[in-house]
Amino acid sequence: MSDFLDRPEREIEQLQQLAQRVLDRARQGGADQAEVSVSSSLAREAAVRLGEVDVLEEARDRGIRVTVFRSQCSGSASTGDLRPEIVDECVDRALAIARHTQADPSSGLADVSLMADQAVDLELWHPVDLEMSDLLARARAIEDAGRQADDRISNSEGASVSTEAAVSVYANSHGFFGSSRGTSYSQSCVLIAADEAGMQRDYDWDSRRRFTDLAEPALTGAGAASRTVRRLGARRVPTGKVPVLFTPEVARGLIGHLVGAVSGSSLYRRASFLLDAVGQQVLPEWVSLVERPRLIGGASSGWYDGDGVATRESALVADGQLLRYVLSNYSARRLGLQTTANAGGVRNLAVLGGGLDFDQLLAEMGTGLVVTEVMGQGVNLVTGDYSRGAAGFWVENGKLAWPAEEITIAGHLRDMLQGVVAAGTDIDTRRNIQTGSLLIEQMMVAGQS
Repeated sequence: MSDFLDRPEREIEQLQQLAQRVLDRARQGGADQAEVSVSSSLAREAAVRLGEVDVLEEARDRGIRVTVFRSQCSGSASTGDLRPEIVDECVDRALAIARHTQADPSSGLADVSLMADQAVDLELWHPVDLEMSDLLARARAIEDAGRQADDRISNSEGASVSTEAAVSVYANSHGFFGSSRGTSYSQSCVLIAADEAGMQRDYDWDSRRRFTDLAEPALTGAGAASRTVRRLGARRVPTGKVPVLFTPEVARGLIGHLVGAVSGSSLYRRASFLLDAVGQQVLPEWVSLVERPRLIGGASSGWYDGDGVATRESALVADGQLLRYVLSNYSARRLGLQTTANAGGVRNLAVLGGGLDFDQLLAEMGTGLVVTEVMGQGVNLVTGDYSRGAAGFWVENGKLAWPAEEITIAGHLRDMLQGVVAAGTDIDTRRNIQTGSLLIEQMMVAGQS
């Protein structure tokens, strides 16, 4: 296993050879065009609960996906068995499927002129060959720190530590060959606290490209304990229209709904509340959204997208105005537009414009609700209607007053997005959407009758 970590170029070379084999066989089988994605990964996870081993898992995965195009018909097939004869069968299956599918004028590879032409090292590969014993020891240290942090911690749902190293190759019949490699390390802890009012549960976590950048085990354990204990004594809040502050974990989802509504698949299906919205105001003038796919060490960085198209820094929203959609090659063709290099989604989308710390946001709010968690599936991207269960904290006089639960928050996504009145400096960079807390001027909050 250490050879995979120490010499990823050898694994990439083998994947490139398989990719070339796929393209050659597809061409011989009559395909006009073809593309192939091949990946290989090594993942390990260890988890403990109440000090005892709960999970020990090591997974060595490899896989290939082939898509062929013939007379505007396409066929795809995949397999996790990379023996040459099985790969050949996979290509043949894709060719057979293409012979029985309906022609689609939007199918096919992106234009050759859009292919990424120069590899870029984005510093995503930081391998450490951690043994299971190392992961177990760290998980125990996290859980122990959490359980010992406060006498009100009564139980644990466990702590886990995981690592993953992955390499991949994408190639197509334009002659494009791209490869990428990346590592990720994560840890989490879930605790339960109890007092005379009942029990509460919460967690803390971290995820980084470099193992040495992970939070110290004691910090994650203590963070889980602090977050859990502060929820004790939770009660319902008054019903009415009040300001609502989304913490970064929840604010990320709000921006994600905006991204989903301006993504190609929603648009060409006419299933979005933001149809034909380019040029319209979707956020306040002081907010911009900028995608930085080539951010060094970024959570979702890449120098080419899932179609092989070169990525580049680009604003999605500038001064509150929507500048473009989020398009793959296929969705762009369906809409009569050009790809935005977003096959596979957005990469390191940053919310710009925030200038207040958390205490300042509370002061700006005055009285209202801080939402730290949302539940349920009550988001309709077709109509924009939003209604979800929530938990968090009630705020009075600019200060946290008490923990809150059994709440429903409701509004319309367009109003919510345009009703953002302040953004925080507490930006979370651990995911592909990077935002601080977002203060919404007003939402309907249902709590006490």
